[in-house]
Amino acid sequence: MTTSTAEIGVIGGSGFYSFLDDLDEVQVETPYGPTSDPIALGTVAGRRVAFVPRHGRDHRHPPHKIPYQANLWALRSLGVRQVLAPSAVGSLTPAHGPGTLAVPDQLVDRTHGRDQTYYDDGGAVHVSFADPYCPLGRQTALDAAHKSDWQPVDGGTLVVIEGPRFSTRAESQWYAAQGWTLVGMTGHPEAILARELALCYTPLCLVTDLDAGITEGEGVTMDEVFRVFAENVDRLRSLVTTVVGALPSDRACPCPHSLDGMNLPFRLP
Repeated sequence: MTTSTAEIGVIGGSGFYSFLDDLDEVQVETPYGPTSDPIALGTVAGRRVAFVPRHGRDHRHPPHKIPYQANLWALRSLGVRQVLAPSAVGSLTPAHGPGTLAVPDQLVDRTHGRDQTYYDDGGAVHVSFADPYCPLGRQTALDAAHKSDWQPVDGGTLVVIEGPRFSTRAESQWYAAQGWTLVGMTGHPEAILARELALCYTPLCLVTDLDAGITEGEGVTMDEVFRVFAENVDRLRSLVTTVVGALPSDRACPCPHSLDGMNLPFRLP
């Protein structure tokens, strides 16, 4: 494997932009335009890793305008087959307060207008998405968290909203009434685009706030989200490093077979 390739991708969110220290940056051209920023390549826990700052290093891409298609395509082009996706989320239950690490197993899409498929033309490609996350990646992340100082939440449903605004009280109360446990703005279409490229995708959700309708008070603020994330980002970086080292090279999960038997309209990178 050359220095311009990687096997594991990390798509980092708010406050996560210094994950790699000794790195090379590459611009990857994609059919979907530029990535959020140049992709950083380096070695973490003995593994070659490609890091994408999801919002850009200057946080210039709001959630609904992140170039999700370009980011995932570029990672696959570099050889990445497993993706870790740390992000800040709100909690829809008081049981999961700020500072909680959750590894959800389900997703609900409440976004609109985002490009969420690579297969718009050239014939229908219907990819299974019943279980949106890699089971092997999830278990690896949970095992790593249990061995560290986290007490992770195993499972739950992440509802992804359009943003960039936070939810109204009525909206968050409705989400909670459905039994959904987390709310974020960036987990979709990342997860489905990864599945359409036969990549493993594992979310690592750091709770930064109780969503607006769950408790009394002024509601969620951006300052609160950034503050709690900053208080926990070193721990989260350490966990991601541990998970990178623990991910098995042999992908004994369903993800590599997501496109088996399908006639794709183009060759994947």
